[in-house]
Amino acid sequence: MAAPLKLVDPNETERLDLDALNTELADASAEDVLEWARNTFGDDLVLTSSFGSDSAVMLHLVHRVAPRTRVLFLDTGYLFPETYQFAEELRQRFELDLRVYAPAITAARQEALFGKLYEGGERDLAEYQRINKVEPMDRALRELAPRAWLAGLRSRQTAFRAGLKKIDLQGNVYKIHPILSWTDEDVHHYMRANDLPYHPLRKRGYRSIGDVHSTQPTREGEDARAGRRLGVHSECGIHLPRVATDESLKSSGL
Repeated sequence: MAAPLKLVDPNETERLDLDALNTELADASAEDVLEWARNTFGDDLVLTSSFGSDSAVMLHLVHRVAPRTRVLFLDTGYLFPETYQFAEELRQRFELDLRVYAPAITAARQEALFGKLYEGGERDLAEYQRINKVEPMDRALRELAPRAWLAGLRSRQTAFRAGLKKIDLQGNVYKIHPILSWTDEDVHHYMRANDLPYHPLRKRGYRSIGDVHSTQPTREGEDARAGRRLGVHSECGIHLPRVATDESLKSSGL
């Protein structure tokens, strides 16, 4: 496995008072949080995007407020064709500085050497996540070396995310969640108000979209993330601290 991340030397910059910041920004709009991030970190920002169901929201917000932000897209090699097409559509529409990171070993080679890890037991699933998601994400953060990482996580999505703060630390990089408090209706309203497209698979019932083999449609009224399964996990663990245990991954819903 890759060496532990060390993205920002804490001796090089004064640590932010996260408690004070989270109090100050508790009721701030997503635009205000992004403006604070832009003014604080300048161009040392990245936004992660899965180009999923409603990813256009965060991409549009960042395009408006912090357009020089680098956008990090993890290409596992197992995404839907529609996801690649959607990503290209939004890249062109918002003139994104898109940085695509893929696993060090291709999907075809993985399956030839190890079989379909995503169909195996917990050990195989953990290795699948490490190869296809955690390692590429760690490599991207090392190479891009941002001081802050923007993510469109929302507190109502999983139990783990319900405990997040708008401004936090993950390793030595600041983690910023501008739409953390948004509801599904907030998302839909913003999408309608700004004429933003949903992922094309949404109309077929896919409301939370990841890899082909671990994504399924959900019914109206059902939790959207019920459609994301990889063993006992409903998503990979790239947003969890690297010290998280297997039990933490399970309980988080990630």
